[in-house]
Amino acid sequence: MRKHKPKPRVLAPDPRYNDTMVTRFVNHMMWEGKKSVAFSIFYDAMDIVKERTNEDELATWKKALNNVMPQVEVRSRRIGGATFQIPTELPANRKISIGIKWLIKYSRARAGKGMAEKLAAEVIAASKGEGNAVKKREDTHKMAESNRAFAHYRYRG
Repeated sequence: MRKHKPKPRVLAPDPRYNDTMVTRFVNHMMWEGKKSVAFSIFYDAMDIVKERTNEDELATWKKALNNVMPQVEVRSRRIGGATFQIPTELPANRKISIGIKWLIKYSRARAGKGMAEKLAAEVIAASKGEGNAVKKREDTHKMAESNRAFAHYRYRG
């Protein structure tokens, strides 16, 4: 165990929207340290979203992220030789992190030409409460709900 908890790093806000959440999203999306490429993909996707929905693209993206973020997850815990799936509440930071990862994962898995196109399609679908990323959240919540009987085994550290 480490003695001290590491200090959270301060993220610089992105140039276009001046939002640290966008930077966090782009950092997750980035491959091989190519941040400028990741930023251009994100901004292209936001332009596509604005074009297709005729609404504020940043608000649409934030709504999509909120629709994807899970509130609970199941954690495996061994108790007396049996493994139980125990539903646990998520801290805010982890909710955001999982939401971002799912949005990116299911964007990449989509059919389409280019990552910007795929990301835009997933963001639009997620903002309407559709798409695979939202389905993943629903499945996670269902799993937690069906294992609610084991909630009393929750770890209290």
